[in-house]
Amino acid sequence: MTRTRLKAALAALSVLVASVACSAATAVRSDGLPATLRVGVIPNISPETQRAQYEPFRKYLAERLKTEVELFVATNYAGVVTALAAKKLDVAYLGGLTYVQAEAQTKVVPLVTEVDQETGTPEYLSAVVTKADASFRSTKDVVAAGAKFAFGDVSSTSGSLYPRIMLADAGARCQVRDLTSCAPLSAVTFTGGHDATAQAVLSGSADAGGIELRILHRLEKQGSVPQGALRVVETRKVMGYPWVAGPDLGQGARAAIVKAFTEISDPRLLDLMRAKRYAAVSATHYNEVRERAADLGLLTAP
Repeated sequence: MTRTRLKAALAALSVLVASVACSAATAVRSDGLPATLRVGVIPNISPETQRAQYEPFRKYLAERLKTEVELFVATNYAGVVTALAAKKLDVAYLGGLTYVQAEAQTKVVPLVTEVDQETGTPEYLSAVVTKADASFRSTKDVVAAGAKFAFGDVSSTSGSLYPRIMLADAGARCQVRDLTSCAPLSAVTFTGGHDATAQAVLSGSADAGGIELRILHRLEKQGSVPQGALRVVETRKVMGYPWVAGPDLGQGARAAIVKAFTEISDPRLLDLMRAKRYAAVSATHYNEVRERAADLGLLTAP
């Protein structure tokens, strides 16, 4: 075989392999569900912990929908948005802020959110915390003292957006173009996650931080944060994390996934998911997140 003919044959083989791989990745069953459902989860705790934590859920979804389920946990929140926009995910678990950032890049449809175990509603709580022995009694005290403040991931709703809202309402002048400028705070850092924010405040590298309250309670239960070591000085209600469908998931598949969530009855699985049950949601449930994110310069994922 000549070199030219060999190159042509190899090129044809490469196209064939790519075509088969693409077909396998996008194969859809007669009921509209993908043969392999690709599910993405934001890392609101460390990615390795998150992946292990969600394995029982992955198994449940695979058994309930009778399809293969692949679980993807990005290294940061923006990674899940990128994967959705690239059509590498069919379903994703996002924070409210990550969802509105995603919808600015691609067509995503909110499906369900958890009814929170602590509040008994589809809303949960974002908190500003300090060390228990600190003098601060409010977010206004934190701002007035020019404290060092720790956010979680920049795209976290309860670890970034709502703590920023609380700081702004307390008089901080948080800049839209420079998210690390929030005068008169002396320093602003982004730790990457709620568990890291808790440790930053505990260690004293930050005087206060923004954290999801139910995650703080879980860290206390696990012993990662000593019970009572952190004081909550303010909370705000946040619309629950939405599970969203990617742009290529059809209506029939969406309905099947919503049903799979709303019919979860295993208390162990619900406890794992921090839910009493699941409720359907729509884009309008996240209007406040969308509006405040735009006001504070967080509507676009970093």
